[in-house]
Amino acid sequence: MSLEFLLTACIVCLAPGIGVIFTLSTTLGRGLIAGLWAIVGCTLATVLHLGFAMAGLAAVLQTSAVLFAAIKYAGVAYLLYMAWGTLKGSGSLAISPEHRVQSPFALIKRGIFLNLLNPKLPMFFVAFLPQFIPANAAHPTALLVQLGLGFVAMTFSVFVLYALAAGWLRARVVESEPAMTWMRRAFAASFAGLGLKLALERA
Repeated sequence: MSLEFLLTACIVCLAPGIGVIFTLSTTLGRGLIAGLWAIVGCTLATVLHLGFAMAGLAAVLQTSAVLFAAIKYAGVAYLLYMAWGTLKGSGSLAISPEHRVQSPFALIKRGIFLNLLNPKLPMFFVAFLPQFIPANAAHPTALLVQLGLGFVAMTFSVFVLYALAAGWLRARVVESEPAMTWMRRAFAASFAGLGLKLALERA
């Protein structure tokens, strides 16, 4: 696994997206442990997308406008739902100094749903990973799996760093009601913005 691939994967993972926003908001709202469970869900979704890409789902999405649109707008609706729940301070993303109980399964499930409802991810894998496979590779499929798992590991590691940073920040702002109000607005705007971006995506 080349250094070039690792650096590129790190940059891609650091870019704020659905998984990053979900990890940050969950950690700020419910604490570090909840944020780590959210990361598990996001990581599992990445593994599933990798499997879909390798199985050819990306090609199907690329050629089927109806399927692409169905998945895309389901994702848009879910992101807007998350934005509304965050803005109102309700649901699993409620940011509050109180430790509200949320089961690990519920956090994992939400992380999986949020990331699965993005039809661009399997296409990203198909476009991104082959660039790092030499034309004369003896076992290209095995190398593709290795790179894919490396990207998954990189995603998990970067998200853990985000969660640790959010956990540190939580201890300093969670008792401030004005700060929490602006946090809710910021994350609500982030989810709404991601929904709008997804709605404008083309197959």
